[in-house]
Amino acid sequence: MLPAPIYYRTSVNTNTLKYISLLTLTLQNAILGLSMRYARTRPGDIFLSSTAVLMSEFAKLITCLILVFNEEGKDAQRFVRSLHKTIVANPIDTLKVCVPSLVYIVQNNLLYVSASHLDAATYQVTYQLKILTTAMFAVVILRRKLLNTQWGSLLLLVAGIVLVQLAQTDGGSAVKAKDETGPVQNRMLGLWAALGACFLSGFAGIYFEKILKGADISVWMRNVQLSLLSIPFGLITCFVNDASPIYEKGFFYGYDMFIWYLVLLQAGGGLIVAAVVKYADNILKGFATSLAIIISCIASIYIFDFNLTLQFSCGAGLVISSIFLYGYDPGRHASKPTMQQQQQSAADEEKLLPRV
Repeated sequence: MLPAPIYYRTSVNTNTLKYISLLTLTLQNAILGLSMRYARTRPGDIFLSSTAVLMSEFAKLITCLILVFNEEGKDAQRFVRSLHKTIVANPIDTLKVCVPSLVYIVQNNLLYVSASHLDAATYQVTYQLKILTTAMFAVVILRRKLLNTQWGSLLLLVAGIVLVQLAQTDGGSAVKAKDETGPVQNRMLGLWAALGACFLSGFAGIYFEKILKGADISVWMRNVQLSLLSIPFGLITCFVNDASPIYEKGFFYGYDMFIWYLVLLQAGGGLIVAAVVKYADNILKGFATSLAIIISCIASIYIFDFNLTLQFSCGAGLVISSIFLYGYDPGRHASKPTMQQQQQSAADEEKLLPRV
């Protein structure tokens, strides 16, 4: 029996990687939101979210340093020279990364606030508004032009999120958590925190793309830069927001195995996505996000007693439709991109990862 042609085997491997990407993106999107919500509403001592954000940055820094060391052939001297060349010898470029570093720290803290006050399904749907903010900053900062279908998808997105939020309005701003002993849930606070995180996510992603466009820096070295600068900002945030609880109860108050799992999930999730998302096109990424919303809704019904209404379903449906429509490019079917164009597109997209 003759072996399969090389091009056929390459195609099979690429398709396999695409579906692995789909599964990874879906699980990462769904599990992180559900885990954050559970960690913030479960009975018992509630951990300080600012310390969890800081520990995630430490975990991310260590992971990325290991990956950069591996990229440098596991040669300690080359590894040190590479770090010095990228970070120390280019202070202006390194300082430029201060802006997204600070923004990402604030954004991650806002996501914890949002997860504390919005159910996982509503949080998951509302956070898709980052598509709108990213598009807005791309138009304003990068002078990028959007297709008519993309403008239409953004209108659908806003309409869907408005429906979802209205579906969760019960006439009161604050309600008790499920077990009546948990923290008070303030949906309006959760909504504003989610909107703030979406705004910061869009700005940071586009700013990061602008300053690093054309830079010959690997995705792992880029994250070393971000984490090194994010850690001081995260430490300041801890003592500005939670100085009294930290001094009274300790830095790791409320931590257990689940919180450490959440820290590692938040740190590793984005890095895993950064490694595999290059194999997933816009359609697959749309599937991943949509499946994550569906999984979050179903899981919330069983885990958090979430009440799935017709209005919420319609709003979520509009958001899912907008995700697919935004990623759809009618011109792509008219002329198939060359391999070089595909590689360049993947390289450009990688600049926004893994903090999208």
